[in-house]
Amino acid sequence: MDQHGHDAAVIGRHYDERTPIEDAFRNGQTHMWYWYDEQDDTPLPEAVHRMSRKVCETLGLRPGERLLDAGCGPGQTAVYLAQTYGVRVTGVTLSRVEMAAAAARAAANGLADQVRFQLADYMALPFADGSFDAVLALESLQNAPDAAGALRELFRVLRPGGRLSFSDFSLRANDEPERIRKFMTTLKLTELPTLEQWLALTEAAGFEIEEYTQCGPRVFGRKAKYISAASERRAELVAQFGDQALASFSQHGLGFFAPRKSQVGYVVVAARRPHR
Repeated sequence: MDQHGHDAAVIGRHYDERTPIEDAFRNGQTHMWYWYDEQDDTPLPEAVHRMSRKVCETLGLRPGERLLDAGCGPGQTAVYLAQTYGVRVTGVTLSRVEMAAAAARAAANGLADQVRFQLADYMALPFADGSFDAVLALESLQNAPDAAGALRELFRVLRPGGRLSFSDFSLRANDEPERIRKFMTTLKLTELPTLEQWLALTEAAGFEIEEYTQCGPRVFGRKAKYISAASERRAELVAQFGDQALASFSQHGLGFFAPRKSQVGYVVVAARRPHR
């Protein structure tokens, strides 16, 4: 545990426990979805991949570039980026379950030489200054004990002119603090910045912000569609993991749904380390 009370092992176990079901349910992706409206009948895995594309497109990746996937999950996003953009990906995670799943996914896609994964904490990365052309933090800064410190560390490992894109939850209204508290406890969040605070943290770390958006209504605001999708696939998941495991997974995730749709947002921020 570090000076901020950050216990990397606790975060690792959190994802060790949740990843197998999330991986199966969302096809190797553990982040949020993006649905345009209630009539959008896009299946959940594709709605999640839609979010991957939305965030990753802001990076402007080019073939041969070195990308750090900070909080890589089970590896599907890294595989997609390597296949689509021809980049070399290094993914880091605190979860041994995620790392194993990600490495297996890369190998199955013939990308073991182009995509690699390792156990590492983005609060203190084992990479030299300027090691990467781009950094992706797809819904992973939420677990930082100190978001400002995490952003400074990502700044350090980027070359001058390198790019950062991240997405994460944001606070839109704290009129019912108990709902927000349940949400944060469930997701192991230390902070829940507003959009303005996310931008200020990014700039304070030394970045120049180039693009940002707040798309909460199409993300957290579509939580009812997620519940519907989960219900439709319940029998399949029970057959794979067992009724007890699925019930425990669902019970531990109840706090996620506590806030009202208007209280939790979702931000996408693209920024650059200045050339000088």
